[in-house]
Amino acid sequence: MNYVIINGSPRKKNTWKMVQQAKSNLKGNFEEVQLMKENIPLCNGCFKCIMEGEDKCPHFDKIKPIIDKIRNADAIIIASPVYAMNVTALLKNFLDHTAYLYHRPEFFTKKALVVVSTAGAGQKDVAKYIDETLRHWGVNKVYKITYACGGKDSIDVENINKVSKKFGSDVESGKLHSPKFGDVLFYNVWKAMALSKDPIEADRDFWLERDLVSHDFAPEVRLNIVKKLFSKVMFFIFRKVMK
Repeated sequence: MNYVIINGSPRKKNTWKMVQQAKSNLKGNFEEVQLMKENIPLCNGCFKCIMEGEDKCPHFDKIKPIIDKIRNADAIIIASPVYAMNVTALLKNFLDHTAYLYHRPEFFTKKALVVVSTAGAGQKDVAKYIDETLRHWGVNKVYKITYACGGKDSIDVENINKVSKKFGSDVESGKLHSPKFGDVLFYNVWKAMALSKDPIEADRDFWLERDLVSHDFAPEVRLNIVKKLFSKVMFFIFRKVMK
């Protein structure tokens, strides 16, 4: 198995210790992306990645290599301590550069592990934010490890081992899980937008070239009959609204 680790911490303290402990329970190859060393310029909100295509981002040369690492991996590990009740600026800046993936999700066969530490509070909310972002990328299943260390130099080894072993087994199984209803809903939002009368061209090309418009969800992921029906109803409604 191939894992890519995206570390949003500017230092290697508790969060990184948690990643290393999780890593000890995983089998495979690991590639690290230390965002502190990537020197990614701040996202300037130009919307070019969404409206014209990600290759039009002024910082494409910085972002593409990281996205390619994710494409080539079986699973993703994203780590961040809590800074001011949110992810670090390093991670937020990277995620801002991937806003186009909300419109054009592609990681439907990937699984992810989110690792968050905090001295005080906010760890669950931060992990939830990263989880939601990954699901908008299309990620199939997200596991979360959070820990409040109380300002001490410590980690919860027992919980890290428990969750990371479950994550590793799932990655190795190759099984793809049924998506949540919310994920199916958003899939149909973007599909309907791509087929609307006046679509964003980059969205339209993405959805048509991959033939995602012909499916109720990503073709690699099976839906049960209830979710298939839900998908069809949602698409019908969104098509009517977006005409």
